[in-house]
Amino acid sequence: MAAPKRKAMGRGLSALLKDTGEVNSAADQNADKIVGTIAEIEIEKIHPNPDQPRTQFSKEALEELAVSIRELGIIQPITVRKNSNDTFTIISGERRYRASQLAGLESMPAYIRLADDQTMLEMALVENIQREELDSIEIALSYQRLIDECSLTQEAMSERVGKKRSTITNYLRLLKLQPLVQAGLRDKMISMGHARAIINVDNEEDQMTIYESIIAKDLSVRQVEEAVRKLKQSKEEGASGIKTATTTLPEKFVEVQENLSEKLESNVSLTRSKRGKGKIVIPFKNDKDFERILSLLDN
Repeated sequence: MAAPKRKAMGRGLSALLKDTGEVNSAADQNADKIVGTIAEIEIEKIHPNPDQPRTQFSKEALEELAVSIRELGIIQPITVRKNSNDTFTIISGERRYRASQLAGLESMPAYIRLADDQTMLEMALVENIQREELDSIEIALSYQRLIDECSLTQEAMSERVGKKRSTITNYLRLLKLQPLVQAGLRDKMISMGHARAIINVDNEEDQMTIYESIIAKDLSVRQVEEAVRKLKQSKEEGASGIKTATTTLPEKFVEVQENLSEKLESNVSLTRSKRGKGKIVIPFKNDKDFERILSLLDN
């Protein structure tokens, strides 16, 4: 007598997925049955997150992962959100998704989560920041998007991604770089140390001059810091018409500058001459940001 035919696993879940619309809250139809489950989903029904913060994927690395997937399968499911038209949007795992396409898979395992558009964007940004493959500018842009689009403070971001606020501030400052200098950092033509030195130059043309010197002369970070110091000294002398004695900002003043930047969540700049004369500049984006900074200063 032939053994009874086993019922295919996941058939009931597959039917539920087809009959369920978009799932944004626990109150949505069948949300309690499908959210938190891992399902085998057809790849053609899975779509990348249009707000994916990661913009560059190494073709060679994707091909290596595709080979691994062909041999071993997908070890870690991707995470998706269920949409209303029987499709799914990736929250995290686009690299595995792309490699699975290269491997020729027709379906892949996915963990179904509850997430509205705002939460999904925040989750994708935080998940990507924690990955080592992101370059410095992508990380900086992700932090900026968390501020602009998810209304997160630097303190909240620090808790989400497990990074110090000073680290977040340093990444955000990279966005002050001239676009070609940013591209050079992404392409590893210059190091993070070089970039942090160039940030102290406000004029974009001067930034480019220093950047080109780094490439042409293979300058060290210390040499770039010295070049920036001399450039700023020269500009101060030219503006006043008097040769003034300037020096590198003392360590305690650097600490004050960083602490103010963290507290006010703004790129505060502090300058001081050898005679002790200087100024503190606190930039703000708009009237609302100005009021926010005032309230922080009052505390």
